[in-house]
This record gives sequence, structure tokens and C-alpha cells, in this order.
Amino acid sequence: MAGESSGEDAVSEYLGQNPQLARWVDSLRGYCETNKQWVARREFILRNMEGFPTVEPGVPSSSLDRLLSLSTVWANHVFLGCSYPQAVMDKIKEMGEGIAVEDAPVHRTTIGGLAKAKRSATAESDADGCAKRARCGSNELDGRPAGRTAAWPGGQKSGPPPQAPAEHQPFFNRLYKAVAWKLVSAGGFGPNLDHFEILRSCVESCKETLACVFVPLKDITGLPAGRTQKEGHVCEIRCQSVYVGTGYGRDEGAAKAMASKEALKVFQGRKVTVKICRRRYKGKDVEDLVLLDEQPRSQGFPPALSYPFQDEDGSP
Repeated sequence: MAGESSGEDAVSEYLGQNPQLARWVDSLRGYCETNKQWVARREFILRNMEGFPTVEPGVPSSSLDRLLSLSTVWANHVFLGCSYPQAVMDKIKEMGEGIAVEDAPVHRTTIGGLAKAKRSATAESDADGCAKRARCGSNELDGRPAGRTAAWPGGQKSGPPPQAPAEHQPFFNRLYKAVAWKLVSAGGFGPNLDHFEILRSCVESCKETLACVFVPLKDITGLPAGRTQKEGHVCEIRCQSVYVGTGYGRDEGAAKAMASKEALKVFQGRKVTVKICRRRYKGKDVEDLVLLDEQPRSQGFPPALSYPFQDEDGSP
């Protein structure tokens, strides 16, 4: 492929002449990739196979894993706007040179300290605003008008509509990839990471924001067994009105850090799934949107601190 012209036609012609290679490379397609994303990433893989001489079609190897990892990092950057350490960005830019992506998304996210500082300040401001609204009883978690994620049309009663998990799943598939490669660039999941910063940056790379709600621990009923102390705070994190994690800490910062860590644990499996689950909210059982991994659960969920699926009279 080194001397071929770029474009889908050249790749298709090349694969047409090599049917066995075509069958193998098609097996590498991700289950949630669109046709446009896969065509571009497929060209990236084929163009760069010569740079990994130990890669053999159909034979697992560390070289193949690295090539596929770099292809996904490149695709995440092109289509989702994800950013990585500069050395990684330079590498994928070099490997992706000459690949033309028609109608590629234009991302306003800028790699650099100033942009990062602005995003961080905005995220902290959003989190503070969410906390204030939660204490005042507001149900608009992320500051946007009630609509796509805060309320449902047609006089929908309390709880998310049945189609909600399917509507949210594509976004969380993208977020799963962004988190996976962010953790790869950070050296893997561990206790010394800034879990909130990783989660926030990945969510923003997917063009969304996190919603953080804080409540004093003494005001919470139905806490897990053993959680009897009354000092400190509880933090609940949502994204697109989907619950992703709860954390406890001596102050709001510590609670947010713990909630972020718990949220990132969900992304350690092979996939994440949005489901409607039963939770306790203000002493009542309600249906809530929850992000789950594939691990079996032996205990229920922490009580909800917020509930964006109110009926018209405001009651759960």
C-alpha cells in the first residue's frame, strides 16, 4: 500500500485483488464504528502494515495490537476530537498522512494549556452551578433547557421512556472508546490518576458535559451498610442524565474525586450499557437511567441525589 493513491477506491481495488486480506481486515472492524469511520481506519491499518513487519493477517501479536491501538487513537482524534500526549499525536499524524477523510468533523477543541485551562474552568463552573441548583431543588442538572435530557414530551410520567437506553447508547459507546484510550495514554487505571480530569476531558471530547450534584452526608437516607458517619459530602455524577457514579468524601472535592473513580471503573470491562434500573430517591423507588458494565452486582445502587425524570407536577 505504500505507493497507492489515497481514497476509498484505491483501497477497495487493492482488497478486491486480495480477498483473503479483505476478509481478515474486515474482522477488525469495531461493533459501533460507522461506515465512514471504518473506511478511514481500515485505510490507516493497511497503509501502515509495512511499518510493522511482524504483523501477519490472522495471527495475534503485540505488533498487531499496537497497530490497531494507534489506528483507533487516530480515528478517535479525527472523528471525536480526542487529544493525547504530544508524542502520540505526532506519531498518529505521521502515520495518517495522505489519508483523505471526506466531510471530516471540525472540532473546536484546541490542544494547548490555554484551551485546557478554559475547559477546566468551565467544567468547574458547571459543577458548582449544578451543586447550587441541587441544593435549591432544581431538576435541570447540566444548565441546559429542559428538553432532550431533562424532560420528555407528550406528558411522560415519572421515569425515562422505554426508548431512552437505545437513544443514549451511541454516545456512551463513543465515550467508552475515548476513556479507554485516555487511560492507555495515562499508563492504565490506577489510584494516582486525576480521575475527574480524565472523565471530564473524555466527556468534553465527545461534546458533552458532566453534571455533579453534592449533598451533605447527614442529609442522605438509605446509605450502604457501614456508612454511618454524618460528616462529609456525597457526590453524584451524571452525563446526558444517565447516572454514572457516586462518591463519599470529607469535602466536595474528595467526594467528586471518589465519584469519578467509581465512574471510571465502569469503563474497565469490554463494553458499557445504558439500562433502566430501580433506585431509591427521597424514600421512593424510581426508574433511573444507569450506566453499567458486565460485572454482576451483589448490592443495589446508592440512593439517587437527583432525578431528571420528573412528571409535570414535579413529583417523582
